[in-house]
Amino acid sequence: MILARLASWRRYRQTFRELEALNDRELADLGLGRRDIRVVARQASR
Repeated sequence: MILARLASWRRYRQTFRELEALNDRELADLGLGRRDIRVVARQASR
């Protein structure tokens, strides 16, 4: 259980970092805004 939570947290942080590194234009091309990054990262970590 702890390992699963750790893996989930790592997926969240990796996704968050990758999306955060994109500029606003690149995010818009994906249909996202800066405010959406946390939600998308959370969904990706499940």
